[in-house]
Amino acid sequence: MKAVWKNTILAESDETIVVENNHYFPADSLNTIYFVSSDTTSHCSWKGEASYYSIVVEGELNKDAAWYYPEPREAAKEIKNCVAFWRGIEIVE
Repeated sequence: MKAVWKNTILAESDETIVVENNHYFPADSLNTIYFVSSDTTSHCSWKGEASYYSIVVEGELNKDAAWYYPEPREAAKEIKNCVAFWRGIEIVE
């Protein structure tokens, strides 16, 4: 699977984990030069506290377009060290 935005591959892995129709990519599959840490957080009742990355490609910002759970709850432990995408980022095979 690939996460793509503006014809740029942000992540690529054969081992994504699908949770709630979102592909979570292992952290080591990210092309980190496009990722910028964000102060944004959110809460999921069963996964825990999410943190975000903004994506920057060719100078264009996609704010908070990727999220991850640094310390997921037990029910979501399989997505620790994984990142998912939204806000126009396409997930393709």
